[in-house]
Amino acid sequence: MKIIDISVTISEEIKEPMSTKIEYEGHKDGAKKIGAMLFGGMTDCFVNDNGPAGEVLTVTSHCGTHVDAPYHYYPTCEGKPSRTIDEMPLDWFFHDGVVLDFTDKPDGYMFEPEDLIEKLAAINYTLKPFDIVLIRCDADKRIHDADFVKIHVGASAKATHWLIDQGIKVMGTDGWGWDIPLHIQAADYKANPRPGVIWQAHYVGIEKEYCQIEKLANLDQLPPFGFKVACFPAKIKAASAGWTRAVAIIED
Repeated sequence: MKIIDISVTISEEIKEPMSTKIEYEGHKDGAKKIGAMLFGGMTDCFVNDNGPAGEVLTVTSHCGTHVDAPYHYYPTCEGKPSRTIDEMPLDWFFHDGVVLDFTDKPDGYMFEPEDLIEKLAAINYTLKPFDIVLIRCDADKRIHDADFVKIHVGASAKATHWLIDQGIKVMGTDGWGWDIPLHIQAADYKANPRPGVIWQAHYVGIEKEYCQIEKLANLDQLPPFGFKVACFPAKIKAASAGWTRAVAIIED
């Protein structure tokens, strides 16, 4: 069995608007901190004054590789209160995976159902319910570049509807977002203001329940199919998303 990490590293270096801050506490810091809390300021009770190292993170639930819950998209889904990440069924997040390669498309390309049908035909694969569909555009290779949020391909509303209609509950991308880059959405809206331009794929979640994974990585290391994806989200109370250490599992 081979396990391939398809998650990015949570770090301050990722170039995105939702910044991450990590305060690193070294072993000497840990000795002082725990010593002050529990031992009246003593540090000589630790080996060579080395206590436990630790980190303090200031992050959003959408940092790094994460799973968006239906609640992220809208307050209601299918006419009912949208489920939060801690309410999602775990069996959605361990299924056969499929990689659709969109590296032949330009930055910002919006794919439609016809594109998905074409990509599936190219790998001779028919989707089945609960497959986890992963969109590859290799945006993760530029995650530390200033233009990272502008380079991924994105789904249209129709493409998202189409995937859900095939029985897909979880879909993901190695780009910053599931929709096309936000600057393209904004320019389109400013040129012709109308509903359904901003976050059109996200808003599919008003009508149909699904989850999306954003900021995946290393999809170039996977075959088109013949592997499983494990992407269980962190269980954050009433949250719109949860971080995941997503992996692909290839059996020998």
